[in-house]
Amino acid sequence: MNGAESLIQTLVNSGVEVCFTNPGTSEMHFVAALDEVEGMRCVLCLFEGVASGAAAGYAAMVGKPASTLLHLGPGFGNALANVHNARKGHLPMINIVGDHATYHLQYDAPLTSDIEGIAGPVSDWVCTSGDAGNIARDGAEAVSQAGIGRVATLMLPADVSWGDNPAGAVAAVAPALPAPVPDERIGQAAAMLTNGKPTVIMLGGRNVSQRQGEMASRLGAATGARIMTETFPARVRRGGGTAAIERLPYLAELAIAELEGTEQLLLLGTAAPVSFFAYPNVASELSPPDCDTLALAGPEEDIDGVLEALVQQLADTTHAPVLRELQVPGAPTGALDAGTVAQALACHLPENAIVVDEGITSGLTCFPATAAARPHDWLNLTGGAIGWGLPAAVGAAIAAPQRKVLCLEGDGSAMYTVQALWTMAREQLDVTVVLLNNRKYSVLEIEFARTGARGGKPGPKAASSLAIGTPDMDFKAIAEGMGVSASVATTAEAFSEQLAAAMAGSGPYLIDARIPPLDLNFDGESAAQD
Repeated sequence: MNGAESLIQTLVNSGVEVCFTNPGTSEMHFVAALDEVEGMRCVLCLFEGVASGAAAGYAAMVGKPASTLLHLGPGFGNALANVHNARKGHLPMINIVGDHATYHLQYDAPLTSDIEGIAGPVSDWVCTSGDAGNIARDGAEAVSQAGIGRVATLMLPADVSWGDNPAGAVAAVAPALPAPVPDERIGQAAAMLTNGKPTVIMLGGRNVSQRQGEMASRLGAATGARIMTETFPARVRRGGGTAAIERLPYLAELAIAELEGTEQLLLLGTAAPVSFFAYPNVASELSPPDCDTLALAGPEEDIDGVLEALVQQLADTTHAPVLRELQVPGAPTGALDAGTVAQALACHLPENAIVVDEGITSGLTCFPATAAARPHDWLNLTGGAIGWGLPAAVGAAIAAPQRKVLCLEGDGSAMYTVQALWTMAREQLDVTVVLLNNRKYSVLEIEFARTGARGGKPGPKAASSLAIGTPDMDFKAIAEGMGVSASVATTAEAFSEQLAAAMAGSGPYLIDARIPPLDLNFDGESAAQD
């Protein structure tokens, strides 16, 4: 075997079965090895940010890493935003980054860069393999380091890739398991839950499963604690028959109000909540200053085991979880806006669908509207770097080909990684994209007002920086140009009919939903919380 072949075989041996690729010259021996080693699916992406976002969506659904294949430092730079999102969501990812041959680096060729310096801030583990005889071992270490929720980045110099590796591949790396939580920490939580103080149990991280929700709900019934999720967990199970759990509001002012009076905060899979941004005269920490906070279980610890132990100690058969009753509304009529889009989604969403939410402001109404829809998984943007939704839908569809994927996508954020549509068409993925087209960066209009810049009222130059009309983008034409069938909806009836047809069909489809900007205020967002 050469180095590339031994690396791919090592990855396959350890269950890494998909590689999202955007290769260049330095990676040609890795590309060639894909035909020599069985078991690795190769998915071409036309932009590196699509590859990393797809790997994140894949990991969210299967709980194990995919690989990316990226071209040198600039390629990793293009992928960086969605690597950041994966790391913030505690999603496992292995990045294979090609580099110049070791002997060529001294010449400082045009694409030479400090790849480790670029990758380090968004990776939990970084390694440059220096010898073909070591690359399989380094690949196995990358799998081990990625574990269940970390980003591992491995640099593959060209001569390491083409060089001989007489030792061959490394055997399978043992699957990563969540770390046990110490008994004393569980005992501390039990004491806090039984001392009578107002308490919130906050779930988050990689996957708030149906089982976790039900166990937490039982604890709430037994102890009086409120059960919440962080604002944007990477994945959460919801809909009819799942536990009724609140979501912490996005706006800092609303989140502070929601947590007011909380004296104890128990964290499972998430960190203590903070404001997404700093605002004048608004606290950065969202829980009350005197709140006693316990990091009960981190993202890589055994959250299920902690909940099981506490339920056994504190709950009995009379403490049943509070479950949402299935409620499917009728199809909407009239004007098409964020509200009627949300109603149609709740009406037509099929059971066990996967919703990828990068709807930004226009998607805010969809989350509460689907709280009691047919049961489904909801994937959230965890790191705030937009351009995640379309690629994540690609990864989710490859991870779960038997399930319908519905991507809620804002028009502005879609343009960051619109190349993902081409990959959907090439792979014939069962993804329906609802393109929420209000021709504005509405979220930035809101943030402009909240920061108090220029008294909250943009001037003409600022206003032009927050609008993306003139020219208006034709997303139907864009999608069809990349091989995805598409339609335009301007009424609630048309949108509902198109969505119903897309849910009943298969393959990639885009609906350009022409809607007005959401008139969002603090009360409006409060009403839009689950």
